[in-house]
Amino acid sequence: MKPTFFTIGSFLFVLTFSFSVLAQEAPSNALVKTQPNLVVGIVVDQMRYDYLSRFWDGYGNDGFKRLLREGFNFKNNHYNYAPTSTGPGHASVYTGTTPATHGIIGNNWYDKEIGAFVYCAADNTYRSIGTETSAGQMSPKQLLTTTVTDQLRLSNQGKSKVIAIALKDRGAVLPGGHMANAAYWFHGKNEGHWISSSFYMDRLPRWVDTFNKSEAAAAYKKSWDLLKPAKDYVGGPDKTPYDGAFKGEAAAVFPHDIPSLWEQNGQFDILKATAYGNSLTTDFALAALEGEALGKGIHTDFLAISYSSTDYVGHQFGVNSREVEDTYYRLDQDIARLLKALDKQVGKGNYTLFLTADHAAVQVPSFLKDQRIPADYFDSKASLGRVKEYVSETYGSDEIIENISNDQIFFNRPLLKNLEIELDDIQEDVAHFMLLDPSIERAYTATQMWEQEYSRGLPYILQNGYNLKRSGDVLFVLKPAVISYSRTGSTHGSPQIYDTHTPLLFFGKGIKKGATVSRSEIPDIAPTIAALLGIAFPNGTTGKPLTAVLD
Repeated sequence: MKPTFFTIGSFLFVLTFSFSVLAQEAPSNALVKTQPNLVVGIVVDQMRYDYLSRFWDGYGNDGFKRLLREGFNFKNNHYNYAPTSTGPGHASVYTGTTPATHGIIGNNWYDKEIGAFVYCAADNTYRSIGTETSAGQMSPKQLLTTTVTDQLRLSNQGKSKVIAIALKDRGAVLPGGHMANAAYWFHGKNEGHWISSSFYMDRLPRWVDTFNKSEAAAAYKKSWDLLKPAKDYVGGPDKTPYDGAFKGEAAAVFPHDIPSLWEQNGQFDILKATAYGNSLTTDFALAALEGEALGKGIHTDFLAISYSSTDYVGHQFGVNSREVEDTYYRLDQDIARLLKALDKQVGKGNYTLFLTADHAAVQVPSFLKDQRIPADYFDSKASLGRVKEYVSETYGSDEIIENISNDQIFFNRPLLKNLEIELDDIQEDVAHFMLLDPSIERAYTATQMWEQEYSRGLPYILQNGYNLKRSGDVLFVLKPAVISYSRTGSTHGSPQIYDTHTPLLFFGKGIKKGATVSRSEIPDIAPTIAALLGIAFPNGTTGKPLTAVLD
């Protein structure tokens, strides 16, 4: 019997060893991809990086601080192109590339082929869903590349669900990409409803109808007062000459009596320019989380959220205002509320989240001037009028300049040909003339943009924003802290560092804890998420995966 026992034992040993070898030679798919149940992308409209540190003591432990404590912080994150505005920003976050490739060169831009302005999300071939107005006639048709959300759905024949939400239509349409199950945005006016486009659906889902009928938006028709005691605010005083008041207000001071200002400020539209717009967005995102059962299936889902009110408030009141500070304290609570719901529905450790901004913003120049910091306002009408006059006198026609917009000049190409004017010559001539303006720091020609290859500085940023088929003939850059805007409130759009420096936080499954001051750029986000998920990069990707963050 002894030889038989030895034979069986030997067989079991060989079998065990074979399975061990096979396990080593056949790696798990976990080595290729991380499979969270849900990815949540958050874009905070007009968020400067220093809002994290400046308002730190006023934040609770479960919002921004939790993301920083348990996630990864890129402290030196930048937009690597201009214009730094909402449409291009959202497109770049999700496509992994810049306007030079994805084609969204502004919120609006002059289309030189049709001789008219186009809006980055408009599409009148589709009808509005959820409103009788034209506010829902939108699609991503102007977006020339795929998004990471598209690639997720392409990876599994559309089994993943993608839902995109924002107060602004472009803040939902562009992140959702070409294959989103749905994109929703807020239509204010006298309606106060979340709406969509027939590009996505024929009618609103039941959960959206239920939300709209609940009058959740109407619940925010109330006074906006400070969240905290006034002594706890670290910014400037409540009443300053740098804040823009609502229509009907004597001054921009707390409390803002929203009900009494309702009719003069567009009814439900006024909520967009208060902290309540972000809370309403969170309410709707939580309804989507439950109504769409996101993160409950076997395939990764994607929820794209854009918080738009931070931008409206920044434009209205300015970077240093008490209104901006209060808005971020309330947003911190909304993010905490979102994280708590994600923990409960999807499960802590089962989802991956990133948070960034679509651009930052400049300090109010009138405030900077009072602090003896160089700053000013650009009289665009007078300056560009001088350019037109110069071109007319020099080249014999006032029709040569076809359009001036988005800090670009477009020439009438057929007319130049008829007048036998060399394009390169007039581009260079006008660029040099523009430099005579004391408010303009630099000017570049289209020829420079497509013939040269810049690797750093402002030319690099401009070139990444320059689309060969859509951009103009001459580009100009205003001096730092010089803007074309009202003397109250803040704006953005420039290639200057105050507009490019934004937060970038990663959190959740597959993400390391830590921080770095190494430079990251906005187009790096999409390939990082794609690498995490083990899917193809968006087809125009120029960014690179941020290896420091991947666990």
